[in-house]
Amino acid sequence: MKFLHKLAISTAIAAALMAGPASAAERIALVVKSLGNGFFDAAAKGAEEAAKEIGDIEVIYTGPTSATAEGQIEIINSLIAQQVDAIAISANDPDALVPVLKKAMDRGIKVISWDSGVAKDGRMLHLNPSDTKLIGETIIKLAADHLPEGGEVAILSASSTATNQNAWIEAAKEVLPTKFPKIKLAAVVYGDDDSVKSTNEAKGLISSYPDLKAIIAPTTVGVVAAAQVVTDQKLIGKINVTGLALPSEFKKFIDNGASEGVALWNPIDLGYSAVYLSDQLVKGKKAEPGATFSIGKVGSITLDETNAAAMAAPYQFDKSNIEKFSKIY
Repeated sequence: MKFLHKLAISTAIAAALMAGPASAAERIALVVKSLGNGFFDAAAKGAEEAAKEIGDIEVIYTGPTSATAEGQIEIINSLIAQQVDAIAISANDPDALVPVLKKAMDRGIKVISWDSGVAKDGRMLHLNPSDTKLIGETIIKLAADHLPEGGEVAILSASSTATNQNAWIEAAKEVLPTKFPKIKLAAVVYGDDDSVKSTNEAKGLISSYPDLKAIIAPTTVGVVAAAQVVTDQKLIGKINVTGLALPSEFKKFIDNGASEGVALWNPIDLGYSAVYLSDQLVKGKKAEPGATFSIGKVGSITLDETNAAAMAAPYQFDKSNIEKFSKIY
């Protein structure tokens, strides 16, 4: 029998104390940046699907109530006390989590990062959702394709310490001069994957840059917040909102014209793959450069020199296909 537990930070310690004998042979904790995020809820569905396929796995779906490293550290300590078999984490900070994750590995717990990575010393392998350079180029291209004359764009990111966000932004900056010379990056701001702060940051960008043509948000929280601001301020057709978005959450903004299109990999596949990788480590497979790991129906990955690999290219969504994909995730 499989269980999917949603544990808030305030109850994580209590859950550890109350836990009885495990009902599964293997327990894998899927630790996300924060609870209440549709992207991670979708990943949890995939994790549970993988657990069912493999068998004898309990998935513990958990994360802090806000996207902080401190919240994740407290939860990881609780998971260590519970003696879980594996921790698969999307990190709020690449470095701050290393000591507690090394502690987990010292106790025999297998540790991987996925989506947003941990520094190499704090994990055994890392699963990128897609190739970092490809994502960086994609988010700029989504804006540039609808700006034939060029113009100012701004990026609304998650937290300033998010490994994946920072890598994508740097990759985007690298391709601007050569592939998108007419596009000017006016600013990068951070909404911390909080809808209220992301809303305020989007409003600030619009106020500060009157010639702004696009807001690029490589975060599913930020992109929704920015599109809502553009809708509320009646700027549809003047400012295009794009980035990385869940089709189910973002369809209305494609429909109303606040966005010409967005992209994302399948978060269900990402959670699914994280469980497949964790299970193989628990069963004794060694993570080392050149090693190939199965990720079930998604395919396979081969680790690079940093023990990292990418899952798949992102999908792009616009009016031609958003209806179909919004029914899936």
